[in-house]
Amino acid sequence: MPNALARRAVPAQPGYKVDPSRGSRIGRVSSEWFRRPADERYLSLSDLHRSVQSRAARSRARTMESREVCVEARREDADRLTLLLPGEPDPVVPTHWSFSQICQLVGAPSGYLRGLPAPIAAINLQYGLTNHRSEMVKTYTTEGGRTELRAVTGPDYGRIHDHELVEAVMRIAGDGTGDTRWKVPGVLSWSTMRHNPLVDITKDTTTLYASDRDVFLFLCDDLNPIEAGRLPNGEPDLYFRGFYCWISEVGSRSLGIASFYLRAVCQNRNIWGAEQFEEITIRHSKYAANRFADEAAPALETFADSSASGFIAGIRAARARIVARTDEDRTDFLRHRGFSKGETAKVIETVLAEEGHPPASVFDFVQGITAVARSEPRQDARLELEMRAKRLMDKVAA
Repeated sequence: MPNALARRAVPAQPGYKVDPSRGSRIGRVSSEWFRRPADERYLSLSDLHRSVQSRAARSRARTMESREVCVEARREDADRLTLLLPGEPDPVVPTHWSFSQICQLVGAPSGYLRGLPAPIAAINLQYGLTNHRSEMVKTYTTEGGRTELRAVTGPDYGRIHDHELVEAVMRIAGDGTGDTRWKVPGVLSWSTMRHNPLVDITKDTTTLYASDRDVFLFLCDDLNPIEAGRLPNGEPDLYFRGFYCWISEVGSRSLGIASFYLRAVCQNRNIWGAEQFEEITIRHSKYAANRFADEAAPALETFADSSASGFIAGIRAARARIVARTDEDRTDFLRHRGFSKGETAKVIETVLAEEGHPPASVFDFVQGITAVARSEPRQDARLELEMRAKRLMDKVAA
C-alpha cells in the first residue's frame, strides 16, 4: 500500500515557517526515538496494533498462591531458570522484566540474583515465594515458541492491554500515516526554519513504538497550522496540535496521555516551541480499566475533535494584557511571583535579547521564563520554571 502522504500535493516550498526558539522544548519523544531498536519501530498504527493484539490473544492472566509457584534450575545449565505454574503443562521462562518483578515481590535484589548461578538464585526465590506475606500473586503468560512469564504482580493489579490504547488512538487517527489529520510528524529544517509535514514514514522518522513491555505513540496535526498572533518580525506565529501516549500491560510504566501545542519537531524527534502541556496518568490499580474508559479515552477524543479557539484566545489575551511599563514594574511583577533577583534579571534580559523590547505583556514574561528554562541544565529546576510559566498563562486564560 503506498504511503498516504505521497498522495498529497507538495508545495513549491514545502512546510511552514516557524519559530522553534519560543515556548518549551519537550525531549520525551526524542528519548524514546534514541533508545528504540529497529524491531520496536512501526510504520503504521495498524501494523503496531496487529502485533500487540496478537500477543494479547496468546496471553492469559491467573491468580494463585505464591507458594504454588515452583522455581526450577538444573546444575548442568547454570544460566537457565524456569518456573512451574499450576495449570501450565510446561515450564515458563521469565522475561528480564518479570524476573525483576518476582524479586521485588519477595524483597530480593534482582541485580545480585542475576549474577548468581541459576540453582542458587532459584533457592533464594523459592524461599521468598514460599514465605511471601501477601500470599496471592497474579501471573501473565504468553505462548509462542515457548511460554514466557511476562509479568508477576499483586492480585489487584488492573491490567489495561497495550492494544486497547492503540485502538483508542486509531479511532481518531486511523493508520497514523496521513489518512486522517493525525499522523507521524514531519521534520523541521534548521537551515530554513520550516517544518515540513510531508516526510516519508521510515524506521528513522516513525514515532510509533512497541516492545515486549510497552507501547509509545506520538502523533501530530501538522498539516493544519494554527495562527495565534504575530512574531516580532510580523510573520504569523504558527502552532500545531500534538499528543503522545504510553502504556505497559506488564506494569513497567503507567498509562498516560499528554496533549500540547507545538511549533516544530526536529529530526531526532525533539518537540520545539511547546505550549499548553496537559497530562493524564493512570496507575494499574484495581479500577484502572474503568478510569481508562471514563477519563483517558474520552479526553483523547475531546482533544482530537476540539477547536483551537480557546488556545488562540488565551494566547491573544496574554499578548494583550500589559502588566509592566517600567523597569520597576517588570522587576516587581516577577519578584512578587516568587522569582529570585537573579532569575528576574535573566528573564528580563532574555526577552530584551530575543524580542527586541523589554517584557510588557504576560505573554512576554511567559516566553522569557520558558526561554530561561530551556537553558537550565537541571531537569527539576527546568520543569519548575516551565510550570510557573504555565500558571501565568492559565491565570490569564481563566
